[in-house]
Amino acid sequence: MIHFVPLAEVDADKVTPGLLGFVVFAVMAVGVWALMKSMNRHMRKVDFKEPEDPATTENDTTTKAGTAGRG
Repeated sequence: MIHFVPLAEVDADKVTPGLLGFVVFAVMAVGVWALMKSMNRHMRKVDFKEPEDPATTENDTTTKAGTAGRG
């Protein structure tokens, strides 16, 4: 029977996350990375140009036409 010698002394009162904590953290990190990659892909498709407001365009043309006739 082979006895395994621990590489470092282990304190029985010390609590560590262990393998399960590492796996959960790694899965969450990969998930966040995938979400960021997806968000970047979707943000490239977005057109940030705002359409012109028709009410503003009508007011500008009437104002210009009204002042041009008075001069």
